[in-house]
Amino acid sequence: MQLKKPFWREESSSSSTPPTPDESSPPVSDLVQSLEAQRLYREVTLALRNGLVDACAEFSFLRLRGLRTLLKFLRSVAESDTTINLFCHTQSLPKLQVVPVLFQHSLKETEDQRVTSLAHIFTVEPMTITSPATDAEVALALRVLEGCCLLHRQSNNLAHQYKAIPVLMNILSTRGVLEQGACLDALISIMLDSSVNQMDFEACNGIEEVAILIRDKQVDENLRLKCGEFLLLLIGHVNGRERAPMASVHEDVRKFLGEKSASLIWAASQFGSTLDPEQRLTALHIQARRVIESIDLY
Repeated sequence: MQLKKPFWREESSSSSTPPTPDESSPPVSDLVQSLEAQRLYREVTLALRNGLVDACAEFSFLRLRGLRTLLKFLRSVAESDTTINLFCHTQSLPKLQVVPVLFQHSLKETEDQRVTSLAHIFTVEPMTITSPATDAEVALALRVLEGCCLLHRQSNNLAHQYKAIPVLMNILSTRGVLEQGACLDALISIMLDSSVNQMDFEACNGIEEVAILIRDKQVDENLRLKCGEFLLLLIGHVNGRERAPMASVHEDVRKFLGEKSASLIWAASQFGSTLDPEQRLTALHIQARRVIESIDLY
């Protein structure tokens, strides 16, 4: 979403005539601010509608185009508090909500799609053929989901209504490296400040699933590192407060990764409180590497 300058701004900037006292008066200033707010809201909703239309399409290549539009839109929205607030407002409107579209189309489980198709065969209604989601589509949908949950906290609860954690855990255990990496990032954003999603993760034996990946030396090295980062963020930031919903998370890490690795993860997960974002990211990568090395020695 690239915001254009309002036409009245372009005219005023190109004119060499200084503004009269009337033009700089509070009523005129309020009017200009109101017009600009309305213009910005229209552009936000238009960009969102365009992305959602394609994201609901029957064909994967159209849905992929819509997801790219939505991801670009979310990145643009994140640039200012004003656009973030506008986006949060749009997510209170059912027709503009992003999360339901993701789970009803790109992240819809294949098994559900087969049942739906069979149901159409035995009815007189015309059957709608929907192409299955490709690896790239699923990965991109997970990135959009991650962005929505980070920008709009209520999207976490909305995702819970669509059984987000079981769906994502299924992706983590059955899909390829591209989707698995995006899935780990999406899991962190969904569980952040969301006790219901954290409890769902525990009920799905989430730590065990991640441990299986991180212990397997045949798994892609970058994915193993991503698993290490996931555990560090999960313990240090998502589940770092007292009386957290996932009461057994530390015990599960000890059980599946060993005492030494569990102690290292706990100590390393406390990083970054005084670092800037770039330094925190570097520290996260370094600590994840150490976690992998400790697991390989276990």
